Amino acid sequence: MHRQAGVVLPLFSIRTRRDWGIGQISDLPVAAAWIRRAGHRLLQVLPPHELSAGETSPYGALTAFGLDPIYLDVAAVEDLDSSAVDQALGAEGKRELERIRATRNVDYSAVRPLKKRVLSAAFDRFYEREWLRSTPRAASLARFVREESGWLDDLALYTAIRDSRGGWGWESWSENHRDRVPQALQKVRADQSRRLVEVAYLQWIASAQWQQACVRMRETGVELMGDIPFVVCAESADVWSHASQFQLHVSLGAPPDDFSADGQDWGLPAYDWLAMEADGLAWLRARTRHAARLYDRFRLDHVVGYFRQWIRRKGSRDRGRFDPEGVDAQRARGLRVLGAILDELSQVRGEVIGPRAIAEDLGVIPPFARDVLDQLGMPGYRVLPWEKDGARFRDPLAFPTSSVASWSTHDTAPIDRWWDDFSDDDRKFLAARAGVPADASAEARSLALLGDLYRSSSAMTLVLAQELLGLRDRINVPATVGEQNWSWRLPQAIEDLEADANVSARLDAIRELTVAAGR
Repeated sequence: MHRQAGVVLPLFSIRTRRDWGIGQISDLPVAAAWIRRAGHRLLQVLPPHELSAGETSPYGALTAFGLDPIYLDVAAVEDLDSSAVDQALGAEGKRELERIRATRNVDYSAVRPLKKRVLSAAFDRFYEREWLRSTPRAASLARFVREESGWLDDLALYTAIRDSRGGWGWESWSENHRDRVPQALQKVRADQSRRLVEVAYLQWIASAQWQQACVRMRETGVELMGDIPFVVCAESADVWSHASQFQLHVSLGAPPDDFSADGQDWGLPAYDWLAMEADGLAWLRARTRHAARLYDRFRLDHVVGYFRQWIRRKGSRDRGRFDPEGVDAQRARGLRVLGAILDELSQVRGEVIGPRAIAEDLGVIPPFARDVLDQLGMPGYRVLPWEKDGARFRDPLAFPTSSVASWSTHDTAPIDRWWDDFSDDDRKFLAARAGVPADASAEARSLALLGDLYRSSSAMTLVLAQELLGLRDRINVPATVGEQNWSWRLPQAIEDLEADANVSARLDAIRELTVAAGR
C-alpha cells in the first residue's frame, strides 16, 4: 500500500447548491476536489444500492448490484429539460424542492417521491421517443440490459412483481412467483414489459453517471472506496433469485458478549456456503466483479463472517451457534471464500495499486482469522481509541504498514465528540502524544489529534468528513432507530464551504499535516 489519507463521506451526505436534498452521483467529483484541498486522495462512501421506501440504512438494500435512483442527477438526464422538470414538479413540487434542499438532514420520505415523479417523466419521454422507435439510444439501453443480465433481469422482475403486490415481500407472493416458476415469470415479462424497461432505464442512467463521475475523480487524483455489506437482506432481489444459497430458516447475528448477554439478532439470512460453493461461489464472484467496476477499493464489512457465521433458528430461544463449528473448518472457509474474492480482483484490469479489498476486522476476531488475512495480504483496521493493551494505548508508529488507521468509523462518534468520553488519564496521554497540552483549545487539539493519526505507520488513514470540519455529529448510532441515523448532511453546500475562510484555513492546516506525514 502507498501512504495516503482518505475521508469517509457517505453519498447521501454530500451537499451542493444544485442537489435535491441528498447527495447525487455527479457531485462525487465535487467532493473529491474539496477533500483534495485538505491533502486527501481517497473518498470512501457507504453502500449506494437501492433501498425500499421507508428504509434509510445503506445496509438494508433491495439489491447488491443496482444503484439507488435517488442519487441520480436529474439535471444530467438527457430525457429531461427544465420545462419537463417544471411540469413534472408543478408549483407544489418546486416549493417542496426548495424546502428539502435547505433541510439539515436528508428527508428520505420527501426526496424519494419527488425524484421518482421527475424520473418517471424522463422515462415516459424515453419510452415514446427512443424505445418505441428503436433509436441508437434504445439500442444502447438494450445492450446494457444484455451485458448486465446476470443481475438486472432478476432486479427488474423482482421490482415489477413487488410493485404489483403492493410492496409486500417475496415470501408472501403467490407460489408461482415466489418459487420463480418459468411460465409465471414469462407472463410477468409479457404483462409488465414496460415496467421492466423502466427499471433497466434507471439503472442504465445511474451506471453512466457513476462511470462519468469516476473518470472525473481520477482526473482530480482521488480514488473512490466503497463498502460491501457482509450479506444482503432477505427482502432483496438477490435472495429471491438465489434462495437456495441462503439459510432462510435461521437469522444472522453476533454471539453473547460483555455488552449483550443474549447476543445480537440482526434479522438477516445466513449464507449457505456449501450450496454457494456448489457453483464455484458464482454469486459472490459476480458481486466482486461488479464492486471492482464501481470502486477503486472497497471495504469488506464484518469480514469475520466469511470465516464463521453466528446463527440461531428463527422463532426459537436458542442462543445460537457458529457455522461452521471448529477452528479448522472456520479457517478453511475463510481461505476459500476470501480467496475467491481476491482471485476475481486479480483478474480485473486497472491502474489501482493494490490491495483493493480491505477487511473490516473490528470486534472479536479470532487469532486464526487475522493469520489468514495476513496470509492473503488483506489489510485490516486500527481504530485508535480501541487499540489498547489493558489500559495502555498502542503506539500508532508500530501499526502494520498494511493497515488502515482511523480515530472513528461511521458507527462511532467523531473524535471531537468521542474525546469527552475518555478518562482524564486517557486525555492527558493522547494529548501529550499528539503534542498539545491537555487543556489546549478544541481547535488546536482537534488538529493535533489528526496529525497524530496521519503520522501512524498505517499506509492508509481515514477520517470522517465531520473530523475534517471539526464537527461532533454522528452518522449512525448502532442499536437505535430514528431519523437521526443515516441522514447526516454536510452543514453547508460544498461551494459555500469553499468560500468560508475559517473552513479553508482548517483544510489548509490539515493539508500541511498530511504532507508532513508523507501522505
